[in-house]
Amino acid sequence: MPMKQTGRKVYKSMQGKTIDMDLLRQRNELTPAVGNARVNARGDELGPGGQIIRKREDVLKDYYEDSNKMPDVNPVKKSQSASTEKDLTDDWEEPDEQWVENEDGDFVKKGE
Repeated sequence: MPMKQTGRKVYKSMQGKTIDMDLLRQRNELTPAVGNARVNARGDELGPGGQIIRKREDVLKDYYEDSNKMPDVNPVKKSQSASTEKDLTDDWEEPDEQWVENEDGDFVKKGE
């Protein structure tokens, strides 16, 4: 069964003009981006005069080579004290009753 082709992103503005977003993106992909990132709209790194230093593919390849590794972490061993934990509910003491419930269901201080 043939795959259905996705349509181009064509929008209609409020004034009735049609805007083809894919064509607009493709036409401006070598334009330097606004800001101090020194990249173009495609993601290539730019040098002086807007010359491409590193292509987007190289930037992504370097990023994934550096950041895709698992960290070197030693697992924490279970200590002897953790295995002999005691039940903390045995030491629980009820606090003094400072608050009581009135007939309306509100909690007020004892004696008010």
